[in-house]
Amino acid sequence: MTTRTEPYQFPPLEEATVDGLLAIGGDLSSERLLAAYRKGIFPWYNPGQPILWWSPDPRTVLYPSRLRISRSLRKTLRHSHFHITTDTAFDRVIVECAESKRDGTVTGTWITTDMRSAYLNLYRLGYAHSVETWQHNRLVGGLYGVAIGGIFFGESMFSVTRDASKVALAGLVSQLLQLEFRLIDCQLPSTHLFSLGAQSIPRMEFVEELQLGINSKQMSIPWELAIDAGDLA
Repeated sequence: MTTRTEPYQFPPLEEATVDGLLAIGGDLSSERLLAAYRKGIFPWYNPGQPILWWSPDPRTVLYPSRLRISRSLRKTLRHSHFHITTDTAFDRVIVECAESKRDGTVTGTWITTDMRSAYLNLYRLGYAHSVETWQHNRLVGGLYGVAIGGIFFGESMFSVTRDASKVALAGLVSQLLQLEFRLIDCQLPSTHLFSLGAQSIPRMEFVEELQLGINSKQMSIPWELAIDAGDLA
């Protein structure tokens, strides 16, 4: 593992530790974040820590065409009166994610104030996006991440109503299929994601997919999804 502070430079991915820690330091400028994502690297650290950059092996991914919608989720989509939108409440989604969980065990305190500001900047630049799940005009679930070319890098999701984050993911997949995206980077494994069709692949296979995806196209059109969840059932 190497400590780097030069602008937008990272060590080779092979230098990552067994748990995926690759580098320490730098900043959260939009330029550095985009450079990191293009190399398959993401930031994740807790308050009081320096910025930590990760590239785990294996990598958890979800191919949009392989989303698994269970019978119970399909019933939820049809009957729970959810409405799905994109990019209408980015700031609220990231705040809710900060108060929720990254996976089943780690609390969302890793979304520091600096992280929130950094991703808001990416949102303003058109790279970061949110998907919102509404129920009776109340925000009950959602997710956010970064889109580069044909790759969506998922960052976090939240749910205050049963299955609301799964509904947001279904909405995300609908949007990505329309835009012909290749891959969703889920970063780290979780039973929640695996139940929805995610899988883990070797890091170098992920890098190959990444290069094909980010070089396939540069999407600049706004995300304007607004559908009833029942349309996805």
